[in-house]
Amino acid sequence: MNETNLSVPATLGEQARAKLGRRNIVFVGLMGAGKSAVGRMVAQQLRIPFIDTDVEIERVSRMTISELFATYGEEEFRALETRVIKRLLRGGPKVVSTGGGAFINDNTRAHIRRGGISLWLKADLEVLWERVNKRDHRPLLKTENPKATLAALMEKRYPIYAEADVTIESRDVRKEIIATEVLTAIAGFKQRD
Repeated sequence: MNETNLSVPATLGEQARAKLGRRNIVFVGLMGAGKSAVGRMVAQQLRIPFIDTDVEIERVSRMTISELFATYGEEEFRALETRVIKRLLRGGPKVVSTGGGAFINDNTRAHIRRGGISLWLKADLEVLWERVNKRDHRPLLKTENPKATLAALMEKRYPIYAEADVTIESRDVRKEIIATEVLTAIAGFKQRD
């Protein structure tokens, strides 16, 4: 066996980890796309930390996301979210799962571009609705017709999510399959010019 074969990563996780370097992987997409569940699996495979920005926001504010929205409104929440994400992206690598509206904010999107590889988990309306309609903790869906609200969010946000570095289709399959597709995409990632 020659010397060069010894340095070739053996597993998909190792290949993706080598390609990542010090960059973070930042999951973006709508609520219910699987950012946290898949993100945790990817982080485990890469052997790097996983951070959910909503959990971190709740920790630093000592309030739930719903309480923050109710008390301060969406604009103040987004400003806090931007500050938290900017801090989390310092020093990588890590896997970061963002809230659905984070990537929509121009300032936050700029921090994500500088701090890592953005990965959009894209799902169709029926998949998202099936995942989010069972729980009522989503402040943006506390409307008269939450499914129509979700569809309107898709229409507004999908063109912006499409700016992400990588897009993976989130669908009704085992999360391990999606996580493997994410690792494959990271292992083959080529930075945009």
